[in-house]
Amino acid sequence: MKDWVEIIVPAAASDVDEVAALLADACEPAKEGTEVRGDEVVIWAPLADQEAIVAEVRAAVAAFAEAGLGVDPSTVRAQPALPEAEWRDAWKRYFHVTRISPRIVVVPSWETYEPTATDVVIALDPGMAFGTGTHASTRLVLEELDRLAAAGPAPARVLDVGAGSGILAIAAVKLWPAATVVAVDNDPIAVAACAENAGVNAVGDRIASAATPVGEVDGEFDLVLANIQAHVLRELLPGIAPRVAPGGTLVMSGLLSPQAEAVAEAYAAVGFTVEAIRPSAADPAWSSAVLRRPS
Repeated sequence: MKDWVEIIVPAAASDVDEVAALLADACEPAKEGTEVRGDEVVIWAPLADQEAIVAEVRAAVAAFAEAGLGVDPSTVRAQPALPEAEWRDAWKRYFHVTRISPRIVVVPSWETYEPTATDVVIALDPGMAFGTGTHASTRLVLEELDRLAAAGPAPARVLDVGAGSGILAIAAVKLWPAATVVAVDNDPIAVAACAENAGVNAVGDRIASAATPVGEVDGEFDLVLANIQAHVLRELLPGIAPRVAPGGTLVMSGLLSPQAEAVAEAYAAVGFTVEAIRPSAADPAWSSAVLRRPS
C-alpha cells in the first residue's frame, strides 16, 4: 500500500479559504482535494514524491505571499499521514450529518439520522477519493442536482466525469430512481471508492464505475456532471461536449469564480447555451456553471 504524507500550509485566518482555493488551482496534488484545519490548509501526497511536492507548494505559496496573502513559504511542512484507522477516527470529530441542499443529506456511518419523507440520504464516509459534500465545489453540483430534480424531466442516462467518491453519481440515481450513471475517473482509488460507496448505498447495480477516458465512453447522456479543475475542463472539452445529448444538460464545477465565465464560454463556443453561473453561498471563491446543448 502506498504511504502518504500531509503537506501543511499555515495561513492567516482571514486568508485560509482563499489559500485553499488557490492551491487547488496551482498545485497538482491539491487538485485532488484540500482540507482546512483551523488556520492551516492540508493536502496529501505520496511519500515518495514528498520533496518535489513540498517544493512545488512552497513556490506557489511564495507567489501568494507576494500577492499580499498571509502566508510564508518557509512554514510549509510535511508530516506522515495518519494510518487509515486513525485518520477515520480524526474525521469523526467534525464530519457529521450534513444537509447539502433542500433534500440531499450526507450521513457518515458513525452517526444516525431519521430522514424526512422528502430527504435523499447519501451514506458516505471520508476516504482517499475526493468528494464528501463538504467542499464548496461538490456542494454546488449537489445543489444543482436538487434544483434540476425539482424543476425538470428526469434524465435516463447520467455521466459523472471525475467521479471521485461517487457522491454525485449516488445523488443522481437517488434523485431519479429510473436513471443509470456511468462514473469515470482516472484514479484507480476513486474508481474503487465509487463502486464501494455505490454498494453501501444499495445502488451499485445502477452505477458503472470505470477508468474509461471520457472520450471513449459510449453514447450520449441526458445529464453530464464534471466537478474537476478549470484547466482539465478545457482539456477534456473535445471528450465531454459530444457526450451531452441534444437537449441535455452539462453541470460543471471545480471552478474558481474568476474562471467560471471563461470556461463556460469555451463550451458555448462549440454550441452550448450558458443557463447559469452560480457562486457558492458558503464559499464565493468557487462557482458552478450550468449549460444546455440545443436540441
